[in-house]
Amino acid sequence: MSNFKIQGNIVDTTKRNIFFGEVEIEDGKIKSINKISEIKDKTHFILPGFIDSHVHIESSMLIPSEFARLAVVHGTVATISDPHEIANVCGMEGVEFMIENGNTVPFKFNFGAPSCVPATIFETAGAELNHNDVRSLLERPEIKYLSEMMNFPGVLYKDEEVLKKIAAAHELGKPVDGHAPGLRGDAVQQYIDAGISTDHECFTAEEALDKLQRGMKILIREGSAAKNFDALIDLLNDWPEMMMFCSDDKHPDSLVENHINELCARAVAKGIDIFNVLQAACINPILHYKLDVGALQIGDYADFVVAEDLVNFKIKQTYIDGVLLSENGNTVGDWVKHNKDKESVNHFDCNFKKVEDFVYPYQKQDEIPVIEALDGQLITNKLTAKPKVSNGNIISDLEKDVLKMVVVNRYHEAPIAISFVKNFGMKHGAIASSVAHDSHNIIAVGVDDLSICEAVNLVIKETGGVVAVGNGKEEVLALPVAGLMSNHNGYEVAQRYTSIDQFAKDLGSTLVAPFMTLSFMALLVIPHLKLSDKGLFDGDKFEFV
Repeated sequence: MSNFKIQGNIVDTTKRNIFFGEVEIEDGKIKSINKISEIKDKTHFILPGFIDSHVHIESSMLIPSEFARLAVVHGTVATISDPHEIANVCGMEGVEFMIENGNTVPFKFNFGAPSCVPATIFETAGAELNHNDVRSLLERPEIKYLSEMMNFPGVLYKDEEVLKKIAAAHELGKPVDGHAPGLRGDAVQQYIDAGISTDHECFTAEEALDKLQRGMKILIREGSAAKNFDALIDLLNDWPEMMMFCSDDKHPDSLVENHINELCARAVAKGIDIFNVLQAACINPILHYKLDVGALQIGDYADFVVAEDLVNFKIKQTYIDGVLLSENGNTVGDWVKHNKDKESVNHFDCNFKKVEDFVYPYQKQDEIPVIEALDGQLITNKLTAKPKVSNGNIISDLEKDVLKMVVVNRYHEAPIAISFVKNFGMKHGAIASSVAHDSHNIIAVGVDDLSICEAVNLVIKETGGVVAVGNGKEEVLALPVAGLMSNHNGYEVAQRYTSIDQFAKDLGSTLVAPFMTLSFMALLVIPHLKLSDKGLFDGDKFEFV
């Protein structure tokens, strides 16, 4: 490790002070911080590195080493990473893959032990982690916490397996992350009393405030699909020590553009005190999760960034353990090793489908249930619609924007689950993906059965990927790692994803992130109506429709 000194306007988050000074780094740690004068105009700022306090690396469609390549240029030095997605596909082998690949780069991934594999009993996952598996993970020093406890009904009704997982975390002195969308009042108090300390699912300020007042820490989420920043950010004025920033799920095209630095810029633009902003972006995750990440204090690891200003947060340099890893938007040195040739983990075993597999017979019903997708939200609404019938089958109704949606079990042969969804807006073709939270079966939506079948079969052919077909064209982004991630260069993957995302919009989709939204249409733990491989599911009653 190199020893050096760096000068600039130093942001001391502990003393809530900014001054011009010099930071001395020795053996990867901060040896001294010396004030030289008051703030200097037109001089860069030295501040702690940013931390994403809750992210599923898999949602970037990048393996950890490539995620790090993209994130570090935005000043991110660490993540709180839940390997829940790959665990639902490949179990312990998947978690091991994430840890091992993350260890190949000088970036501070902090993985959790997935708490809900499978997420529910109402879907088919590729693996199961019981409380003994979870405990074995939590006993490892590199596992920092019990990942989001999505099975909040299991907590409230004292499911024995759920409580054993939570107890293991408490016994080992590790925090338990929450996931309780819409839970309020006595119910959320029960959830908190079980020892669950955070939530990243609040979509209204009222819900977040209720939880904050009860002692729960709130993560302000702004990802590629779920965007809660505007609803929650004003709470940071009064609750700076109880809030953090996270992306949760961020697609590669978005990660190329920005990360936690953008949330800092938006918060400052709303008039939030800069020290409250940096408390959430840099400091609170270190304290809550007991991270080996520096906060720009003497004796800390030298994990810091150099920013042009404290307005736009354009990052000039990022250092981790005193090593310069990015400069002016580019990574420095050959610190990211490509993994194209490395054997990857996966779990994929289903046959190609026929068009007739996707028909939905009309049974003289006056109405059919319809999922209403909401742009920028994971939550959906329950609607009904008059079915459009052709040749004795219910088909997509383009005029009413009610399209057929299917979920295909990718782990073994099984009947295809079929329903209908509103707001995708497509006029041609179909899109499909093996990224379908939480069990990651194949999910597709389209205007006709032939297009849906073609899209699904392309996913099967690649043993995982995102696909768009229509207007005589097809585009495929292969995801050979667990059907969730590519092992290619992150910038190339982002470019490829940008192209296929635009193709989906050319087919008529009006959604900001059509593939991200599609991936959450199978997420049963978020109300109100979703589709699993086993059928249409009511997220309020927690039962099939």
